[in-house]
Amino acid sequence: MATPIIIELFSTSTCQRCGDAKKRIQSLVKQLGDDRVEYRELDVLEELDYAVSLGVLTTPAIAIDGELIFTAMPSLKRLTDELQQRLITP
Repeated sequence: MATPIIIELFSTSTCQRCGDAKKRIQSLVKQLGDDRVEYRELDVLEELDYAVSLGVLTTPAIAIDGELIFTAMPSLKRLTDELQQRLITP
């Protein structure tokens, strides 16, 4: 079986948009299969060094496989397309 891609959501507890992003990403991961996509939620303040190393400046921000891809929550279609492309590209 292929290694799952890792999607990381950087958020803060006071970010309302982050809560919406969490729900959308969790739903998408469920659709794609948690055996294919591993999802992690990271509090940007608790993971500050890692967030800074990736270039996270605002929340919500999304990294995929350790690379900052979205600096804001993209449309669900754009996020789905990005994940599906990574799932079919070895």
